[in-house]
Amino acid sequence: MNRRVWVLLAATLAAVFIVYLFPAIPQNEAYHQFADQRTVLGIPNGLNVLSNACFLLVGLPGIGLTLRGAGFLDPRERWPYCAFFIGVTLTAFGSAWYHLDPNNHTLVWDRIPMTIGFLALVAALIAERIDVTTGLWLLLPLIAAGIGTVIDWEITQSRGHGDLRPYAITQFGSLLVMVLLLVLFPARYTRSLDFGISLALYGVAKIFEATDRLVFSIGRMVGGHVIKHILAALSAYWIFRMLRLRLPVSRQTSSA
Repeated sequence: MNRRVWVLLAATLAAVFIVYLFPAIPQNEAYHQFADQRTVLGIPNGLNVLSNACFLLVGLPGIGLTLRGAGFLDPRERWPYCAFFIGVTLTAFGSAWYHLDPNNHTLVWDRIPMTIGFLALVAALIAERIDVTTGLWLLLPLIAAGIGTVIDWEITQSRGHGDLRPYAITQFGSLLVMVLLLVLFPARYTRSLDFGISLALYGVAKIFEATDRLVFSIGRMVGGHVIKHILAALSAYWIFRMLRLRLPVSRQTSSA
């Protein structure tokens, strides 16, 4: 393996080690108490439920785009991105189901699709920045491991000693790995900045998630969690946009 791969592996292992220096992190039950609990069109927690349609509006076209396979140097590269958009599509249903009745059991169905999306993007970047075969080989094991962290959290939580650390590694560790892949390894396609914009949008979405009540207190029009859904869907759309607009670096160079 070259030095950049070793740096990637070392940084990932260091992040896991640091997370496990902290004690187990149980799910805070207050998480389920969203600021905006108004019923809309007869739907409890209406805006939190309905805003998940944004994921569907991105996920379904994304699946279609990747299945057509246009724009990939290696047609196999489509599959991690297809898995990503499947995760986005399933998030629309899983998150809506959760917000209809927010509790630990329904939260599982919100987190599993998101986990699929995060780890599919990791596999996609490995495929196009390191090696296509390696990225494809890792796709299903990564997704399976990610789903396992959600199931592990649900089991430990139901037994009274919940631990979110494995799931946190899945979500935030995957973001770290994606940033490292973007920084350390050469791009085979143009528009790498779009990937960075997508990650930044998701970061801002998490800020709105954390400030749900504060945002709702300003005018009581919409909670921060609703804005989180919209920005997270926009983050996924930016990946869709990137795939539509980018070109192989070699083609751009030859046409310059």
